[in-house]
Amino acid sequence: MFKKVLIANRGEIALRIHRACKEMGIATVAVHSTADAGAMHVRLADESVCIGPAAARDSYLNIAAIIAAAEITDADAIHPGYGFLSENARFAEIVEAHDITFIGPKAEHIRTMGDKIAAKEAAGNAGIPLVPGSDGGINTIEEARKVAKKTGFPVLIKAAAGGGGKGMKLARDESELEMAMSTAKQEAKAAFGDDAIYIEKYLTLPRHIEIQIAADSFGNVIHLGERDCSLQRRHQKVLEEALSPALTQKERERIGETTRKAIEKLGFLGVGTVEYLYENGEFYFIEMNTRLQVEHPITEQVTNVDLVREQINIAAGKKLSIQQKDITFRGHSIECRINAEDPVHFQPSPGKVVEFHAPGGPGVRFDSAVYAGYTIPPHYDSMIGKLIVFGDDRALCLERLRRALSETVITGISTTVPLFERLLDEPDFQTGDYNIHWLEKWLEKQK
Repeated sequence: MFKKVLIANRGEIALRIHRACKEMGIATVAVHSTADAGAMHVRLADESVCIGPAAARDSYLNIAAIIAAAEITDADAIHPGYGFLSENARFAEIVEAHDITFIGPKAEHIRTMGDKIAAKEAAGNAGIPLVPGSDGGINTIEEARKVAKKTGFPVLIKAAAGGGGKGMKLARDESELEMAMSTAKQEAKAAFGDDAIYIEKYLTLPRHIEIQIAADSFGNVIHLGERDCSLQRRHQKVLEEALSPALTQKERERIGETTRKAIEKLGFLGVGTVEYLYENGEFYFIEMNTRLQVEHPITEQVTNVDLVREQINIAAGKKLSIQQKDITFRGHSIECRINAEDPVHFQPSPGKVVEFHAPGGPGVRFDSAVYAGYTIPPHYDSMIGKLIVFGDDRALCLERLRRALSETVITGISTTVPLFERLLDEPDFQTGDYNIHWLEKWLEKQK
């Protein structure tokens, strides 16, 4: 087992990894920018190293500084968390080249799944159902028209190296196709340095369903059920549920086993998530994230499996602690992403937290690195915490969510807590009857 792990991240995920390491008897090294000198993960880690100024490109994305920090502290492994360098294949290669273990998958899998065209091809070859569309990249309007005619309008033009909705444009009919292609290529080039695009059929009212998987170096592969991430704003997840209120047990077993077999065929190593669009009983591959997900806690709640511990053990060459036949799903769990944002207009709200009180009680977990007196810097993602609730069924889970939100105290800044309190009063949310477009339409009505 590792003696010391450097955590190449910040905020609540850095703290989550630190806690898992401490429970496993592993020392931790926190790296931080100058803006995060007083952050909770820095205060709790065994050692800390400043790796640069506030801007992420000069600190949390500074590979040389992170490697140097690992070497001077004699860390024998690096955990990238999520975001930043977690899906950077070159970073994984550099870490391994310095005889330090990268707590994540092989660089080749990060690289393949980071290219949406290559990922789609690999997934299809492994038996995962795909959204109808182009077999590869699209270079000309003639190629685009041919694919769109075959799939039928509307279609989505998507960046091959994309994510988070960047480089994604909708063409409702042929008259919008050329402009959508041009705009998508420009956005893709600006955001990712790569203007490669492809086309997929636009599904009208799908849900976003993702399957959590884990695979060790002994050929053991398991799936840990699904998460429903359909409540989204601008292609960004806002609230997640496990298990999905929309799937039947038969559908759950079908997509779980399909995913498990595909991951086995791909030879993937580590923890990852395969994401799908689900509509009319069918699943269509979107992408695979080769890292820990923001919403991993709700899977932990319904399976009682510590995903971070499993991830560290896999990287250390150990077998999975559980087999597929041993996994059972219990109750229901919901996660709300608490952002430092205005709850109506979603403008960022960095600043000093004056008062802070985390909710508690039965079935409530609050993952956050915030504390009273902490100043939230303006340089990074606005998520400052995750409220996770669990209940024997969805009805109890919703009741606990309402109570937990009412107990949450964060003053000095604006947060999205009121958004979730309003959401709980909506009949469609109460019954679980929503899709990936529902939240934005509801928000538009709130203005």
